[in-house]
Amino acid sequence: MRTTGPGAGEVAAPELALGCAALGNLYRPVCDADARATVDAAWDAGIRTFDTAPHYGLGLSERRLGAALRDRPRDAYTLSTKVGRLLVPHPQGGAGDDLAHGFAVPATHRRVWDFSADGVLRSLEASLERLGVDRVDVALLHDPDAHAEQALREAYPALERLRAEGVIGAIGIGTNQSALPARFVRETDIDVVLLAGRYTLLDQDGLAELLPEAAARGRGVVIGGVFNSGLLTAPRHGATYDYVPAPRPVLDRALRLQAVTERHGVPLR
Repeated sequence: MRTTGPGAGEVAAPELALGCAALGNLYRPVCDADARATVDAAWDAGIRTFDTAPHYGLGLSERRLGAALRDRPRDAYTLSTKVGRLLVPHPQGGAGDDLAHGFAVPATHRRVWDFSADGVLRSLEASLERLGVDRVDVALLHDPDAHAEQALREAYPALERLRAEGVIGAIGIGTNQSALPARFVRETDIDVVLLAGRYTLLDQDGLAELLPEAAARGRGVVIGGVFNSGLLTAPRHGATYDYVPAPRPVLDRALRLQAVTERHGVPLR
């Protein structure tokens, strides 16, 4: 598999990566065996880049990914995780589930937004423990949409220092929108943007500003959420788009796209 660098950082990664939100029981439960088999199948297919986050299943994705990679040579793969949400034990002991946030796991913890420098360090330390590794290759600011100023003033400089010290190979931002990462590309020295859901068959919002800005400055872009959180895998009533049931006009567009691809003998996905 060909490799590409994410930007100015010291990390090179294959052109295809495995996003690991599903390992955290996104939408529905996944057993440990199936989660492990998913990572094993990706590895056997040549994938060597894995992206996770504390948000995914309240740490479950990180724990499962770390367990699946534990016997692999650490220098053989690229690992990215995210900062911005701290996991704090739930004061009521985890009654109920986390489906309000999209994950079929017990609500043992609650998420606390924190884009302070201290929050970045605490988040990474906890992620390393869950993953069972001594380093991550890429650290991404996760969905700082409502916390942009703190992320720029406090979280980003903390990541920049960690990169300068060699603790992290590359830093960036991961969002479901394109305007804020375009600002980070212009105003900071991030290496990479993880753009989820905004460069797909249904939505090319990233083309308007972000992708040209990144190309002009030599910054890497990882295209995530290419199926718009599910709709483009199998358009049908109840399929998800941007993590909620797809509105009828969007579903109709996806069905028209599917009709076109099938006429050419190509599955929509």
